[in-house]
Amino acid sequence: MELKFTVHTKIQKPLTEVFDAVYNPNKLSKFFTTGGSSGPLDEGTTVTWAWHDYPGNYDVNVIKMVPNCLILLEWATTSGGYNTRTEIAFEEIGANDTLVKITESGWNEDEKGLKDSYGNCAGWTEVLCCLKAWVEYGINLRKGAHEGMYDGTEHGSASA
Repeated sequence: MELKFTVHTKIQKPLTEVFDAVYNPNKLSKFFTTGGSSGPLDEGTTVTWAWHDYPGNYDVNVIKMVPNCLILLEWATTSGGYNTRTEIAFEEIGANDTLVKITESGWNEDEKGLKDSYGNCAGWTEVLCCLKAWVEYGINLRKGAHEGMYDGTEHGSASA
């Protein structure tokens, strides 16, 4: 069984504006890569994504880029050892409405791959929510959301 998922949302802005928010490193860092992106997502390049609120930098290989249509990426899993493939597709569904679909695949078909794919599915869902909030309303949903979450201490546990 191939481990693969697709998440999507409609963003109430023109296609060119939504595409640029993902393609342009200055805009991408406003809602996603809080530590920046080393460059635009041009086909055939490798860019580095960083986060202030998540450990590590990640090299992202841009396999294909079709303006206002598609960005296809490959990057290493957080556990390393192999790459996954992420397809970000943009579709104009009205003058001021854009459908964004993110599909990711390529995990090892084992327990660890399944767990990692679930984590990434949640992560890409958050990215779409952050993209929508930033492009439509100028709100950065990541601000404060992850601070202190990845500092080696356990969070979210409750005692009865």
